[in-house]
Amino acid sequence: MDLRKLKTLIDLVSESNVSELEITEAEGKVRIVKASCAPMMMQPQPAVTLTAPTAPAIAPAVVADAVESEPAGHAVKSPMVGTFYRSSSPGANPFVEVGSEIREGDTICIIEAMKILNEIECDKSGTVTKILSDNGQAVEYGQALFIIE
Repeated sequence: MDLRKLKTLIDLVSESNVSELEITEAEGKVRIVKASCAPMMMQPQPAVTLTAPTAPAIAPAVVADAVESEPAGHAVKSPMVGTFYRSSSPGANPFVEVGSEIREGDTICIIEAMKILNEIECDKSGTVTKILSDNGQAVEYGQALFIIE
């Protein structure tokens, strides 16, 4: 792989919220990982593991406040990193609204990842009490999207 291309990929990973990037090409495989303590190393396949410092740890008092402020109920979390959409197309009605009665397995939103639209299904029956993400917002793996009671 061209060194200029590799440097560009490293810069993109370090400046984004992406923590890991793996690219396979005919001449080899490159893996860039952003972590707090992993050393730089070469693997048997042409691969590179790189690290960058992460954000400092949050003080315990701040964590306690965050836990107390979480809404009550079941949180439906994002199964992937991507872009959150409440409806199937820009002009369509949202899949769910606050107060909507839903059943386990109902589609509640779409997350676009790598140009693929993934329908996200509810993992619990109940009533939507809170929508935690805005339409078109980037979401991360494990981020709460909806609260269901």
